Amino acid sequence: MATVSVRNLCKVYSNKVLAVNNVSLDIEDKEFVVFVGPSGCGKSTTLRMIAGLEEISSGQILIDNQIVNDTPAKNRDIAMVFQNYALYPHMTVYENLEFALKLRKYPKKEIERRVMEAAEILGLTEMLKRKPKELSGGERQRVAVGRAIVRKPKVFLFDEPLSNLDAKLRIQMRKEIHKLHNRLQCTMIYVTHDQVEALTLGDRIVVMKGGSILQVADPVNLYEMPQNRFVAGFIGSPPMNFLSGKLQRDSGDFYFQDKGIKLRLLPQSYSKVEPYMNKEVVLGIRPEDVYDKIFAQDARQEFTITATVDVVEPMGSEIYLYLNAGRNNFVARVSNQDTASVNQDLQVVFDMSKAHFFDPVTEKAIV
Repeated sequence: MATVSVRNLCKVYSNKVLAVNNVSLDIEDKEFVVFVGPSGCGKSTTLRMIAGLEEISSGQILIDNQIVNDTPAKNRDIAMVFQNYALYPHMTVYENLEFALKLRKYPKKEIERRVMEAAEILGLTEMLKRKPKELSGGERQRVAVGRAIVRKPKVFLFDEPLSNLDAKLRIQMRKEIHKLHNRLQCTMIYVTHDQVEALTLGDRIVVMKGGSILQVADPVNLYEMPQNRFVAGFIGSPPMNFLSGKLQRDSGDFYFQDKGIKLRLLPQSYSKVEPYMNKEVVLGIRPEDVYDKIFAQDARQEFTITATVDVVEPMGSEIYLYLNAGRNNFVARVSNQDTASVNQDLQVVFDMSKAHFFDPVTEKAIV
């Protein structure tokens, strides 16, 4: 397979819009890397430049340590799977799968061997005589993936391939793509706006915003140690809570305080937050780290505040409590055994070992 490197990659359109801004990244052989971010962040443009479908403005793209800036897409030995399947409607599944190989004048027996191998991997063996209109959305997407597999490329590129599928099929296809990577042991680059897809598929995740990379990390580190407020809020469902307040000292201890809120910090964070003493900061904490006091293991008063329940949202196995304390609103993800009700004043406990603090101006993580 192959390594892929992009170095100081930029894309500026003719209307002077900067779509990709100085992106650099090294992707290892057999690695599954996911680009994730909101619409317009530059992730698909970056993928298309790697594929050779989009002209680069500056920078370098290397595949197996060879610069491919001026190499046509057909000669880069990559295969791309698109969001819209891009199947030939007048051809059968078999004909769709074999088409690229026929263009390259592969021997007939080799074409048949590769097509049958891909069909077996993707569960398409019984559908080879059907045409795309006779297939479901998930089956069409498997055919699109199969067209990439038969080529045996150095690199697989996926551009939001599951966007047109319903929720159930998305979950099924996520599993199929994950199994496919494990089986083929190939380099894959995947673009999505869905952070659940990113967390479940990627060996590493590249979070983009405004054409720039904000953080690159494996799923666990990305979730537990976000480097800035955007990443913290984008990854996770429900998203991380952000509370505004000041850091203040009281009897030698450090506290996060605002109207109706006083929470003691843990001593291990003191050295990093001390420069922000008596200044505004943003406290970030995930909904699963906020507890109804009745169910909390550590319900010490210095980690507890009183909040009013605005909305109770049952989710089956759990409940989302939308809470208000002073000027701050936040969500607690609690057990489905919780009996909190709307307009109730509730004692809630923060797990301060999981708290994050962000600079309100730069939005970078303090701790």
